[in-house]
Amino acid sequence: MKKCANEQERLNQIIGRNIKFYREVYNLKNTGKEKMTQALLAKKVGVSTPLIGSLESENSSQGISVYNLYKISKVLGVPVEKFYETPVVEQIGEDLKITN
Repeated sequence: MKKCANEQERLNQIIGRNIKFYREVYNLKNTGKEKMTQALLAKKVGVSTPLIGSLESENSSQGISVYNLYKISKVLGVPVEKFYETPVVEQIGEDLKITN
């Protein structure tokens, strides 16, 4: 992930990466159900599809309201605090850097 100018941008990127990650996890856990696309998530949450796309983008530091993040957490079945954690992919990458 590219370096951020400040902590707020970094937090926005962490939240966005986690939204994408947990949306993909949702799809893996619910293979018999309709795929949770960005458009479907946006519809269920009541936001625009471009907002979800912007949040998930690597090149964006788009912010999100606490209320919308709460609604996303309910739709995806993920505790809201999970969206604030360093993404698992980054944690694995850091572990590899330490061991190499």
